[in-house]
Amino acid sequence: MADEAEDDIEIKEGEEGEADPKGKKRRLSGRSLVLFIILPVLLLAVGGGGAYFAGVFSPDPSDMPVKTVRTPKSFFDMPEIVVNLSGRDGQRTQYLKLKVSLELMDKSAESAVEPMMPRIVDMFQIYLRELRPADLEGSAGMFRLKEELIRRVNLEISPSEISDVLFKKIIIQ
Repeated sequence: MADEAEDDIEIKEGEEGEADPKGKKRRLSGRSLVLFIILPVLLLAVGGGGAYFAGVFSPDPSDMPVKTVRTPKSFFDMPEIVVNLSGRDGQRTQYLKLKVSLELMDKSAESAVEPMMPRIVDMFQIYLRELRPADLEGSAGMFRLKEELIRRVNLEISPSEISDVLFKKIIIQ
């Protein structure tokens, strides 16, 4: 009886590809391959996919970013500015005609911009007169001009601020 139990153990080990006492090797049959390898992998995949779509793995709502309600922006049109650009002696004078609109962060910033408008226009004119035509070439030149105008307006109306300067008209003549 004990010998039969040892033979059963050796036969089971032989199913895994090891030699049994008679020296023969046994391979996993197609049925046992499906039963012990493919079926568990398939069950895990189906179960995991079902759990994912059921929301088991969804993030905690407290970890989700809070959507902020954006207030409608308002725009403030500035008066048209015409300045002569800086150039070398002997070159013909070139002019810049500029019409911009200020994009305000909120409606309350308009009350800060309006009383400071003479100072803002003066600051724009002084800055623009120092520009050369080469400073305004290409999109990089326009981007630098926009950033500088935003910075100058925000300095004047602090603690309020604007979010952008929108070009309505730019003419270099």
